[in-house]
Amino acid sequence: SAASDVYKRQSMNITKKQWSNIIFFIVLALIIFTPVGTYVKVQLGKLRVMVSNPSSIEEANRDTINSFNWNLIDSQGKSVNFQEMEGNVVLVNFWATWCPPCIAEMPNLNALYADYKDKISFVFVANDNVKSVNAYLKKNQYDLPVYYSSDDAPTALYSKSIPATFLIDDQGKIVMKEIGSSNWNSTNVRNQIDELLAFSLAE
Repeated sequence: SAASDVYKRQSMNITKKQWSNIIFFIVLALIIFTPVGTYVKVQLGKLRVMVSNPSSIEEANRDTINSFNWNLIDSQGKSVNFQEMEGNVVLVNFWATWCPPCIAEMPNLNALYADYKDKISFVFVANDNVKSVNAYLKKNQYDLPVYYSSDDAPTALYSKSIPATFLIDDQGKIVMKEIGSSNWNSTNVRNQIDELLAFSLAE
């Protein structure tokens, strides 16, 4: 009968809707809880990196690191104090292997490090365990100076989330700051570093 046909069509529609909901939640679960999701998040993060370019902070608005007394441990287990970098141009990056935005921006940071490692200090602070970090570096053939924080970072470098990256001049002033992934291998960043180095040499 016509009534039973309508009922069947409604039943089919409900089933289709239910199936679409089930598929949606399966995809959502894959994205949130599995390596598939991590891969998707990293690829999306790389798109953000392509369009996000760090900009210099106006001189009047630059925070100053009042104390460089910050205890770190390097990848060999040796104690290092951040005071050793004081007076240099320094780039500090807080990251972790479980953080998709961190992974998305790391190729750019690695490229910047390759070109500037003999000119400025790099401090990659891992919020992670040594085994995971070493495996990640080896897999990606990164030779980055990684440190682990053994006490609180200077207040000016505090961030609730990662990645967080700071470019600091030789006077301890934060010249660039980005919370979230960004392209740290951009012309803008390189020009700013070159300018800081030229100014430092002229002093």
